[in-house]
Amino acid sequence: MTSPRRCLTASLCVAAAAMLASPPALADRCDDLAAQLKSQIDGLNIGKTAANVIYLSHPATTQLILGCSNRKFTNELIAGTDTRKPNPEFYDLVARASAIIFTIPIADTLRGATRCMKRMGLLRGDDVQTRFRRLNMHCTRTKTSSAIAVSRGIDE
Repeated sequence: MTSPRRCLTASLCVAAAAMLASPPALADRCDDLAAQLKSQIDGLNIGKTAANVIYLSHPATTQLILGCSNRKFTNELIAGTDTRKPNPEFYDLVARASAIIFTIPIADTLRGATRCMKRMGLLRGDDVQTRFRRLNMHCTRTKTSSAIAVSRGIDE
């Protein structure tokens, strides 16, 4: 017959081993999301992964980054281009990727991204932040390039 103290110690050891055996699946979820983006968007390639960020590449952009969840937001998509006024392929890529990441219809993400990028100008400046369909959109541009960051807060 075993003593109660020995059973308690054994059950604690089993519980601790079970917790250590299953690491958190945050990185796997982000990798799965990147693989899903690659399978559904033509021409998209997956690059390096570093510090909760997956670098992607596509012919319509010069910079494409998928940020994984952290304390401030669930996921984030950052896309940049070398032109001051992006072409329709850029908008299409941002809309498709945002729709997959945030599970929102493509028409809504296209409308939000277009609205954010078109608001930049003489009156509002070259740094615009908007919200559309619970998405935070931050658009910036310089004399030669423009970029958009789409994210959703943790509490939404």
